[in-house]
Amino acid sequence: MARTPLSNVDAAWLHMDDPTNLMMITGFFEFAEPLDYERLRATTEIRLVQRWRRFRQRVVESRLPMRGPYWEDDPYFDLDNHIFRVGLPSPGDDATLKEMISKLASRPLDKSKPLWEFHLIDNLEDGGSFLVARLHHAIADGIALMSVLMTLCDVDEDAPWPEPEPEEAHQRRGRQVRSLFHPAASFFAMTRSMADEGRLMLADPAHAMKRATQARDFMARLARLALLPPDSRTLFKGRLGRKKVVAWTQDLALEDVKRIKKTFKVTVNDVLVAAVAGGLRRYLEYRGESVRRHLHIRAMVPVNLRPMDEAAKLGNHFGLVVLSLPLGLKNPLERMIEVKRRMDDLKNSPEAVVGYTLLEAMGMSPKQIESLAVQFFAMKSTLVLTNVPGPRQKLYFAGSPIERIMFWVPQSGRLGMGVSIFSYADVVSVGVMTDYELVPDPEQIARFVEEDFAEMLALTDVIRHQDQRMEPEPPADTSPSPSADSD
Repeated sequence: MARTPLSNVDAAWLHMDDPTNLMMITGFFEFAEPLDYERLRATTEIRLVQRWRRFRQRVVESRLPMRGPYWEDDPYFDLDNHIFRVGLPSPGDDATLKEMISKLASRPLDKSKPLWEFHLIDNLEDGGSFLVARLHHAIADGIALMSVLMTLCDVDEDAPWPEPEPEEAHQRRGRQVRSLFHPAASFFAMTRSMADEGRLMLADPAHAMKRATQARDFMARLARLALLPPDSRTLFKGRLGRKKVVAWTQDLALEDVKRIKKTFKVTVNDVLVAAVAGGLRRYLEYRGESVRRHLHIRAMVPVNLRPMDEAAKLGNHFGLVVLSLPLGLKNPLERMIEVKRRMDDLKNSPEAVVGYTLLEAMGMSPKQIESLAVQFFAMKSTLVLTNVPGPRQKLYFAGSPIERIMFWVPQSGRLGMGVSIFSYADVVSVGVMTDYELVPDPEQIARFVEEDFAEMLALTDVIRHQDQRMEPEPPADTSPSPSADSD
């Protein structure tokens, strides 16, 4: 039986699995109409299972010392072990739906089988369906998994029933879907450029000598991460349980995000991260916690290290940077400008490759050392924050239009909260997953993010109106008025 060793980084994510924090990416596709179950099975069989061998393979730990885990074909693979159909209990409302998704997000995958599952949820009060996907982080990172799932979709409403297709047709459809993705924001692109430089320095000492300045910066960033004091103590940190709870915001119009961006000369990322920081601040106040002006909490931010044309390649190819969120700044404009300053500092640093290198080292280490590294990350930060740009127009899955896409990033390193930002069809949604023991009501955080964004938008409208009033009036028209009897 053919065996493929896991990369060191993939092994690190596999071994970070813990009953209190599952290394599993959970997400959903929302449909306004019932999804055709038989077409769902056919689409999954043809476009996922037959196309991607990894989804027919299980992971096995080696019995030999100093040997890592490996992938092998599951001799008992059965699609019925991976696609499930369930009816939402009455009354089938949003609260019941979120409770069911929360239970799925809290339940570990069966490691004796390939590490993925689809759950089709019917019986919603509005007559629609939700397809919940659960995929282990050891298979790939969020960008890669989202790109793979997108290749299951169609761009045409009247796409035919899925059938086996030659490789050329599959690649063409994949390119067609990926062409609809929002271009990666400058934050990711610039960091990738610096990270590529850092990875080359690690592989080629001669190159490091030629790039002494970058080498010093790399070591400085490594030292910065190592010497960071423990993160601020807030109610977001503490002993974890085994129950996760999820929530998501209403749609935020991307057009509104861009209006704020243009007015204050920041980026889309700056706007959304500032809204998240504002929502977290409001939640602390809601829970009665004092928010001093200098309070900040740190977020571990995954940064993509691969070009988008390689997005569908499996495995984990991303680094981590540490972003400090200025929760103490109440004024939304002041907070947004400070977020921009901190984001700009990360853009031109090799910090992403420092995080990637640490993950790779963890994958090569004994589990005891790996556990210490996980605790190290937990001590330095409070949450995981990720932003994934999705398709710019609606897609179709198994013949039905996708109304919304949402996912939640796993909270690695004993962290108790994950916040995911996802854009799709010109709207943005923010997903929040929390540990029930710490934050039992993430829907409040989602609501506060919406409120903070609305305040930023209102401030934008005020400033734009003032600017328009200050614009000089055009010179008066002195040309003769037409006579009353003219044509």
